[in-house]
Amino acid sequence: MFLVLGWVWLWPGDGVGALRVGVVVVGGGPVGLLAACELAAFGVGVLVVEVRGSASGRPRATTLHARSVQSLVRRGYLGGLAGVGAGAGGGNGGFHFAGMPGLKISVPVGEPVAVLKCEQEVLERSLEERARAAGVVVLRGHRVSGVGEVAGGVRVSAVGPGGRAVEWVAEYVVGADGARGVVRELAGFDSRSYPATVSAMAGDVRLEVAGDLVAGWHRTPRGWVVVKDVAGGGVRLRTLNCEGASGVRGVPLSLAEFREEVSWIVGRKVGMGSPRWLSRFSDFSRLAGCYRKGRVLLAGDAAHVHFPIGGQGLSTGVLDALNLGWKLALTARGRAGEGLLDTYDRERRPAAQRVIDHTRAQLELMRPAAELDPLRALFGELLAGAPEGGVLASMVSGQDTVLPPRGADSSPLEGSFLPNVPLMTGEGRTDVIGLLARGRPLLLLFGAGAGVGAGGYEARARGWAGLLRVVRAEPVASVPYEAVLVRPDGYVGWAAGGGGLAPALRAYFGEGGDAGAADAL
Repeated sequence: MFLVLGWVWLWPGDGVGALRVGVVVVGGGPVGLLAACELAAFGVGVLVVEVRGSASGRPRATTLHARSVQSLVRRGYLGGLAGVGAGAGGGNGGFHFAGMPGLKISVPVGEPVAVLKCEQEVLERSLEERARAAGVVVLRGHRVSGVGEVAGGVRVSAVGPGGRAVEWVAEYVVGADGARGVVRELAGFDSRSYPATVSAMAGDVRLEVAGDLVAGWHRTPRGWVVVKDVAGGGVRLRTLNCEGASGVRGVPLSLAEFREEVSWIVGRKVGMGSPRWLSRFSDFSRLAGCYRKGRVLLAGDAAHVHFPIGGQGLSTGVLDALNLGWKLALTARGRAGEGLLDTYDRERRPAAQRVIDHTRAQLELMRPAAELDPLRALFGELLAGAPEGGVLASMVSGQDTVLPPRGADSSPLEGSFLPNVPLMTGEGRTDVIGLLARGRPLLLLFGAGAGVGAGGYEARARGWAGLLRVVRAEPVASVPYEAVLVRPDGYVGWAAGGGGLAPALRAYFGEGGDAGAADAL
């Protein structure tokens, strides 16, 4: 006997009252909810377990960089938030590097904005609404207390309101429960850590003297104060004290301590009151030794933590979820190629390491020591003279990410992100964004004669017809290939001239021949 709860199939299991679930996602922030949405889009039953009773109203991440925006829009997210076609050679341009202005981030024509400012709470609520509409069960107010593999699955224990204990046995578990989450430790993941060397604080307050601190990034001989005006006449302040790591951890930050820190860094008394929220943080960094242990996987801050200079944390987690979602969904449904799920670690962990490395490098430039002035001056000149979309801009925005090829004979296009080129198909004008919105892998055939015949591309792909969408389009000068396989996350999985199509399809989607097994897309 079973109970259908949304799209999650639950039934008593193991004789001890455990409930069976397709995938349990621990963590109801943007990364966890996005992973849940992607899984549900492929018809996988998903349960999200979150300790918070509701979406957090505290300001958290506010920046989504170009590659995460591009990827989200390709999957049909961010409706109304990110305009397409704003990237006519410059995007929205101004950003910073190590607190220095002048970083010009551009995107190709036809792509969404280069930098999207969006409060994490807004994104989280939007994703939760979409997840629930797709049949995801979001269970709030439950704290996970145990994670361990059992025969054929993973047992997840949690404590709900009033101390009520509940257990599930899932096929897979995704730990997206943040930097202080429990899944990483409970499942026994190893990590490499970089100890804290600085202390930092943040908070929304009201200045006693309006305009006492001007909006912007301000370096002093003692550190940094970053000032941003917020609605209602208040300011959002962030401090960086480079004297060393704070010995205080886990203790709530008081207004008096925050006021003293700001005043010390600025070098004069700064009066403030009416705090809306206050917090402390540091440059402590950590990277999980792997992103998968059997049936447990990590994503977002649960897998990687770094100093938040550059606003790359949310973007990195979003790209984790988009990379993992379709791979885990196909694996759970028995439609994945052997080893597909392991490519999640190989593709996303190096990207996180790179973010950790260059945020640590930016922090070194921010240290107020006078001997670093020539280096800062050099970087200032490089920023001023760099073209839009230069090396630093591509790195910060994630647009320089190229995935490792499957083999030595892979096409040069494989592993790159396919730009949003306009396309003319038999159904009319469209573009890459429009074709990927449903989340299905896409085989683009350019030209009426591309791979025609019994041994052509269309014939070779027929065994995957229930999953793969095949679209014929007129040739495009910027994509000089007869055929291109585009993964659901927007990256090129194969292109003509890089080995056979059928081996590539098997590597991603397993053995073909089951054209009737259409996915719920």
